[in-house]
Amino acid sequence: MSQKKLSREQLLERIDELLNVLKMISRDLGEVAKSLQATPSPSVSEAVPTPPSATPAGRRGVEDAKMLFPGELEAMLTFEEKKDYIAIKPRQYLGPDNFSKIAAIIRGVGGEYVSAGKQSHFKVPREAE
Repeated sequence: MSQKKLSREQLLERIDELLNVLKMISRDLGEVAKSLQATPSPSVSEAVPTPPSATPAGRRGVEDAKMLFPGELEAMLTFEEKKDYIAIKPRQYLGPDNFSKIAAIIRGVGGEYVSAGKQSHFKVPREAE
């Protein structure tokens, strides 16, 4: 912040601006919370599909990973085969509902979410459990 002294009125004006921003954030968080509460949690049988059969060598491929997801979720994702895992990245903003559905499916086959800013992705191990 600059070292210049602000008048009392300027400080009060800045506080009002910050309070308005905080109110908007609070309102948005409230809407997200209501949305999450209104969405029923998927049952274990819905959230964790039976893993597809692995490739003959016992390793999953991109096609195996794609089969984990219903069509509408698969269309939101890109799949890339790496040495030890399949990297799955969103094509678009997933929203909390789709993100939680995808995360549940990934966890169900021993995968995980890697939070890395723009490089964030889901990892599904190539070795079938």
